[in-house]
Amino acid sequence: MSSGVEADIALDAAVVLTLGMNRLLGRGAGWAGRGAEALAAAAAARAEARAAELAEAGSADAAVQAVLDRLARLAALAETRAKTGADVELPAPLEPAGQSPDELRAWCAATDAAMDAAERALSEHVAAQVAAHVFGAAAEGLRTDLGAPAAPDAPAADARGVQEALERVLARLLPDVAEDDRRAVAEAARLAAEAATPEEAEGVLTEVRLRIQDANGRTRDERERAAAAEAAARAEDERRYVLDSVTEAFTDLGYEVHGGFETLTADAGELVLTRGGWPDHSVRMRVEGGGQVRAAMTRTAPAESEDDRRLDVEREREWCAAFEAARDRLAGAGIGSAVTWRLDPGVRELPVAAEKRQTGPRATPRERHRERGR
Repeated sequence: MSSGVEADIALDAAVVLTLGMNRLLGRGAGWAGRGAEALAAAAAARAEARAAELAEAGSADAAVQAVLDRLARLAALAETRAKTGADVELPAPLEPAGQSPDELRAWCAATDAAMDAAERALSEHVAAQVAAHVFGAAAEGLRTDLGAPAAPDAPAADARGVQEALERVLARLLPDVAEDDRRAVAEAARLAAEAATPEEAEGVLTEVRLRIQDANGRTRDERERAAAAEAAARAEDERRYVLDSVTEAFTDLGYEVHGGFETLTADAGELVLTRGGWPDHSVRMRVEGGGQVRAAMTRTAPAESEDDRRLDVEREREWCAAFEAARDRLAGAGIGSAVTWRLDPGVRELPVAAEKRQTGPRATPRERHRERGR
């Protein structure tokens, strides 16, 4: 073991699943509860089939992430269906607990096809709504302008042809475009409904196509931004889980843990570990966003004697034993670790921390002024 160490860490697929389901559904029962059951099942299986689990770990992690991505898309489609009032069937959400990676991948493949079909059906529903609205409005406007019903010899066949062409074009509009974009497309579609000649109608249909392309482009960009934001939020949930688990593990081992969530950034979180009998030593631990833990023991002041250096080695050995014990506890919480670098106790002098940790309450500016005046 070592007083300085780096270790790669990875969350078990069951933990990723549980955190992801909690994020999608809130911290309640249902899928999130079943995700917790999957975590417990994985922990029980670990002792019996660790080698097989490790061989499958990468595959399982990827499959779980794929399931979470599709569940998020499914939720978005359900929201769009509710907004448009469409009677469109959506695939049933998966209850992932107990599913193998192959079963998860099979569900993803089947669900992709079903969601694509549902999105097309939603687009067709929106297209029919818009076309019916604009043609109804155009016909009503014509009757109002003339003060009489439309003439029986009106070119109904031409109108039907324009409406059918318009519906085909409108069916390309993604169902979740923003309201402003939908309104802009509808305005252009209304001009097509009011066109006096086939040539004029075709020219307006071209404008409708262009507006749909622009609207779809913005919608796809927004989807990508939302997916990136969701991935970042999911990663932060995982970082927080690791920090919380590390904090709990070392607290149970008798350490005081400082920092944590207060020092959590987008890329890392830093912890400072101390013990009651360690007035001159502490351990600084950094949890990197990319899945790595770095830790090193430090001194509050330089070692000045051989006794100080012997004490350093003793503290380093204590820390080494605690780190191994913490790794076992973290494994039980679904956080695997593989040491990639270590420095044995006593190999080099301990570095001095840049700042001495303040153990008492921080003095206010007024209190510090009074102290200087004494």
